[in-house]
Amino acid sequence: MLGMYVITAVGVTVGYHRYFCHRSFQAPRVVQFCLALLGSMAVEGPVLKWVAMHRCHHQHSDKEGDPHSPHHEGEGVLGVLAGFWHAHIGWIFQGDPINLSRYAPDLSGDRMLRVMSKLWVMWAAVGMLIPTIIAGLLTRSWTGAALGFLWGGLARTFLVHHVTWSINSVCHIWGTKPFASHDESRNNFFFGVIGLGEGWHNNHHAFPTSARHGLRWWEVDVSYYIIRGLELVGLAWDVKTPPSERLAGKFAGSTA
Repeated sequence: MLGMYVITAVGVTVGYHRYFCHRSFQAPRVVQFCLALLGSMAVEGPVLKWVAMHRCHHQHSDKEGDPHSPHHEGEGVLGVLAGFWHAHIGWIFQGDPINLSRYAPDLSGDRMLRVMSKLWVMWAAVGMLIPTIIAGLLTRSWTGAALGFLWGGLARTFLVHHVTWSINSVCHIWGTKPFASHDESRNNFFFGVIGLGEGWHNNHHAFPTSARHGLRWWEVDVSYYIIRGLELVGLAWDVKTPPSERLAGKFAGSTA
């Protein structure tokens, strides 16, 4: 479960998010393919749609048109709870924004990504089969295979989904806001760690094209460490991070 959690979460954080959506670094085609594959195995939908939805979110963050803002459901406790539900999972059951595809024209022209998007269900199934087969071979039993499917497949998908959705919900309600931004994005330490760096969400919204979300030494950002590792072996380049003067210029002081 842990192994499948890490590799599929990396497919979302490093692949779908930081590479395909924000182009925060460059990589060769083989790395692009692997990232699209691992992201598809996370069962969060095709890469083209995921990127388009996330770019739509950034354009309208916490304003009219944001597909999953928690701040449009009224005031008071009930409003917060309704907003949390909508941002966390409720938005999935609503229709897509109009002309969603216009947010990813650069990717839709890439034949490999079009094919990967069309075949994402197949790759998601492969992600379920991998832990099933490994556990079955290790235990030499159907029970072991079933447990591999349960924990490495279903439970892992459940965790990856809820951590991802929590960036939409929790990290737009609770946490700190060290940088000035035009929305309610927040840094949340817990999801910064288990979300492989995605929980430093205010940092990300202040510097959306940065490959590094954990901008201070104590802000653990496993996804950025992986990108740096790829850079060190020549599998990534043009890794974008904000210069120190821009960090100082945007610093607004921590607020709850």
